[in-house]
Amino acid sequence: MVRGRAAPRPVQVLARASVVSGRALYRRSGPIAIVLVALTVWLGLWVTPPDEVQGNLVRLLYLHPAVAWVALYLAFGLAALSSALYLWPRTRSQRWDLLAASTVEVGVVFLTLTLATGMLWGRPAWGVWWTWDARLTSTALLELLYIGYIAMRRVPADPHVRARRCAVLALLAALDVPIVHYSVQWWNGLHQTDSVLVGGFHFKIHGSMLWTLLLSFVAMSFVFVWMVRRRYELAMRESAVADAALDGAVLERRAEALR
Repeated sequence: MVRGRAAPRPVQVLARASVVSGRALYRRSGPIAIVLVALTVWLGLWVTPPDEVQGNLVRLLYLHPAVAWVALYLAFGLAALSSALYLWPRTRSQRWDLLAASTVEVGVVFLTLTLATGMLWGRPAWGVWWTWDARLTSTALLELLYIGYIAMRRVPADPHVRARRCAVLALLAALDVPIVHYSVQWWNGLHQTDSVLVGGFHFKIHGSMLWTLLLSFVAMSFVFVWMVRRRYELAMRESAVADAALDGAVLERRAEALR
């Protein structure tokens, strides 16, 4: 009796479909990001109404929180996770080190945008471009820590030693993220408290303003995925070129020794 192959279970089919869909979104993250950013700009500038108190200044709401979300939680969360996986002996791989490095570089870009848009918002709202508020100070400290991470990767050293040191620094820097998050609750400063959610999932804003805000989070997340993907691919190529150059130098030395 010939037995056919067992039909895949529904759970397996759904898992495979989700993996395929995730890869498709990952490969098309660039075009998706362009469309979502363009839609966010259109809604934020021409569709949503001005605020009763802040007027048109409220339109920064569709940029500042989204880039801050990417910088603090997506970028540096992924960097910390990749660094931890590199330090763990069972999962240690150069890919995790390169992913952490790529994520930190992109995260610094988003964190710089966070500080810049915050200053643009703070000047008319607070009357100053910068103040040593707890939220601003802890955010600036976080950027300095990750700039130090990037500088450490430029220091000549054994690749594995450098990767281990950078992974430890990334985990230490990530400890500042919860300080940034809770700084407005722990210390009284100029920076406002939660401006979107109150008491869990109760939104302060509604209608087109809410949907535009949520769309901005999705759009910036896709921009982040696309930037990390491109930087990671470049890092892999740079690593391959460096390995080839090292192998070539070793072969030349051996050939010289045999002469």
